[in-house]
Amino acid sequence: MKVTVYSCRPFDEKGLFEKYGRELGIELALCQEAPDKDNAALAKGSECINILTSKMPRELLRVFAGYGVGYVATRTIGYDHIDVKAAGELGMKVANAPYGPCGVADYTVMLILMAIRKMKRIIERTNIQDYSLKGIQGRELKDLTVGVVGTGRIGRQVIRNLSGFGCRVIAYDLQESREVREGGAAYVSLEELWRQADVITLHAPLTDANYHMIDREAISRMKDGVIIVNTARGGLIDTQALIAGIEEGKIGGAGLDVVENEFGLYYYDHKSDILNNRELAVLRGFPNVTVSHHMAFYTDDCVETVVRDSLLGCRNFVEGKENPWEVK
Repeated sequence: MKVTVYSCRPFDEKGLFEKYGRELGIELALCQEAPDKDNAALAKGSECINILTSKMPRELLRVFAGYGVGYVATRTIGYDHIDVKAAGELGMKVANAPYGPCGVADYTVMLILMAIRKMKRIIERTNIQDYSLKGIQGRELKDLTVGVVGTGRIGRQVIRNLSGFGCRVIAYDLQESREVREGGAAYVSLEELWRQADVITLHAPLTDANYHMIDREAISRMKDGVIIVNTARGGLIDTQALIAGIEEGKIGGAGLDVVENEFGLYYYDHKSDILNNRELAVLRGFPNVTVSHHMAFYTDDCVETVVRDSLLGCRNFVEGKENPWEVK
């Protein structure tokens, strides 16, 4: 069997693909570029393609289907960048590659701590030898209520991580977890979470139903000075509403590993480019907002897991075996 791998990073993924390709008996075609109509022919003769966060609309999927590709594996948990409905209509299967929750959960707590301790301002001052204290007085987690939106694997791990800080934890999810309740967190309505939380952290997948779940109306119901952390998907937050809330002082700070309109931007070197994303520029300019480039997942364990499991899913597909990574 043959798999064509797109967006293959030479510095961390290439060696792992070669290793697992040999172990699993898979012939690989490795391409550093993202999949598009110009390089789709590389997949000719491949039953599967293996991608990252590139947009896969119907038109592009149709091109790959024409080359005989029947399976699209994304080396990510989320798969909102793939038109799953179109893939099904074209007779193609789609699969993701969930990695362990600890990396994102650890990063989330780091962003929370950075926000409540005003770490961005501290680092900036230290870099210019400004060792004054005015304006950088922080808060302690033990005195705060943290609201966790989404209690899947990552949300639950965040709650476990927070248990050692002595903070009160409340949570919201459409499907409540006994583990969360037994772990000391209390489920509340979303309205109550907005009202009670000093810190709000998002761990929900992006769907049509929760797109812009944090908008102007939601922000108006939150506590003054609320901290918002997002390591899930940028589309969960209305960026214009977020910016307005920060400028008005309603939002006391934010830690953002994801933003809206990040496709085609993150994971590329743009230091000499003029970026067509004014909202990102505004957010980066705030002294109380930390922005990183969708990398909360990025650990040794994660990279190896997604490479291995994405290839295992390809092999299961070709061999007609049960496939735990296939999107239903």
